[in-house]
Amino acid sequence: MNKKWIEVLMKFVSFFAKCQIIKTASCFLCVAILLFFPIDEFAQPKVKDKLYQGLILDEVMVKAVQTGFDVKAFIQKVKNDTTYYKAFKTLRIVSFDLYSDIIIEDKQQNQKASYQGVSHQKIENHCRSMHVKHEKVSGDFYKRNKQYRYNTAKLYAHLFFTQGSICNETNLVGNKVYSGTAKYEEQLRMLIFNPGKRISGIPGIGDNVAIFEEPYFSRYNFYLSRTTYLQQDCYVFTAKPKAAFKKQVVINELRTWFRVSDFAIMARDYSLSFKTLFYDFDVVMKVKLKPFKQHLVPYEVYYKGNWHVFSKSREMANFTAIFSDFQ
Repeated sequence: MNKKWIEVLMKFVSFFAKCQIIKTASCFLCVAILLFFPIDEFAQPKVKDKLYQGLILDEVMVKAVQTGFDVKAFIQKVKNDTTYYKAFKTLRIVSFDLYSDIIIEDKQQNQKASYQGVSHQKIENHCRSMHVKHEKVSGDFYKRNKQYRYNTAKLYAHLFFTQGSICNETNLVGNKVYSGTAKYEEQLRMLIFNPGKRISGIPGIGDNVAIFEEPYFSRYNFYLSRTTYLQQDCYVFTAKPKAAFKKQVVINELRTWFRVSDFAIMARDYSLSFKTLFYDFDVVMKVKLKPFKQHLVPYEVYYKGNWHVFSKSREMANFTAIFSDFQ
């Protein structure tokens, strides 16, 4: 029998014996805990894992540290990384084909509207424009005036579609000051494409997403491991809130795959949620990236979201964006 089970069984027998003698409610409560809670709840962290400079390292990374891997420098690189956000801004300066699949669901998670289409973005004379090759629509995806009925569709169009001709853009990530509508658009992009960074001007959320700064840094556990991802040797950096703070944070999980050879981000998965009296949301995103010439670009984006704003109908939707034929 597994040693852990033997230890638990002995504890159970001990508690039960005491209950026969004392017959107190507290003893029976202890027995109930042993019976109904999984053994893993009482288990200690894996012996081969190790806490080092604020990170929980797997066995492979423990050995890497022993041979010179600089954990402090790695953490700093994660904190200061702008390449992920820049990868999405690079979509403004390259040509590509885009396959779009958007599904709107009702409260029972049945499909009530959808959009499937293929578009092509073209860069010419420092301007980008886009035309739709073909599309298929179902349900009430559009209003009568051909405007988007659902906020998820509006969000998708804002992020990935190009209306008209837009010129002289760059993929630079800096401290540009935005105002008016552009300010809110930039805040939205940062929330979605730059998780972990402070976002000024969003009450209740802007500071909360800054997981590398106090007081939020101490509310998370950080993990570092090494694995193979899509045939690439990668470091995997994961942030998860500690049990006591799960309901107080916006970022439920942030996991990033860094290619070992050059620290390029190959993929990122993250989950965001927040609830107030006026709005709530629960969002999951999965993004895959790859090199293109001297750039890093996203080639697959998956989103699943559940949003509700006071006085508005709840919206549940998911979308997949696949980028190809970059030029």
